[in-house]
Amino acid sequence: MLTIENLAVDHGKLRAIWDLSLNVDTGARVGLLGANGAGKSTTLGAILGIYPPSEGDIRYDGHSIVGNSPPLNVESGIALVPEGRRLFGEMTVRENLEMGAYTKSARAGVADNIDHAFALFPILKQKHNDMAGTLSGGQQQMLAICRALMSSPDLLLLDEPFLGVAPILVDEVMEALRRISDEGVTMLLVEQNIHRALDFVEHAYVIENGRSVLDGAKDTLLNDPGFSNKFLGLE
Repeated sequence: MLTIENLAVDHGKLRAIWDLSLNVDTGARVGLLGANGAGKSTTLGAILGIYPPSEGDIRYDGHSIVGNSPPLNVESGIALVPEGRRLFGEMTVRENLEMGAYTKSARAGVADNIDHAFALFPILKQKHNDMAGTLSGGQQQMLAICRALMSSPDLLLLDEPFLGVAPILVDEVMEALRRISDEGVTMLLVEQNIHRALDFVEHAYVIENGRSVLDGAKDTLLNDPGFSNKFLGLE
């Protein structure tokens, strides 16, 4: 579904991604792991079209999407749950969900997708008229995930979805993501906490300083002494 080859991305005069390649098969749950500042969020931004690549290629469903705008990529089936959630705090839960259905293809399914959101996280139904800014961190993350789902994506990009979520709610969020995956949504998860990420993904890529340094199936990585010694201490 998604293939990145030799990606490089610059932020002004600073190169954030030097040489990154990865592949995400349809229906897979794939992790992009590494320390803070490794280039994980920049990679997701490049996929969505926020950051134009300086080198390399990004292909989605067999077609290059380099140069596409974010709205065009969302229309084609890609959605992002951004780090920090970035909700509209002075809008209600329902209004935030409706904002996720801004593409032409998503508008017809607004009611069904809101029902789906409320089934995933019943607390959002209880609070549908509350301002998003009044929700707890975990509830805001639930809302951010469901807002992304309002466009009925085939590929869901998740940037630190457990950050700022109380431990008691992490399992609930992770279980909902598994349900979404079981419904056929492909996922690329960015996570700094490698222990937590490996509880969820099936395959992972590790990046350091904007470069791919290692990848493999979850069990392969966990049984690799080099990986364990170098990366499993990251938090």
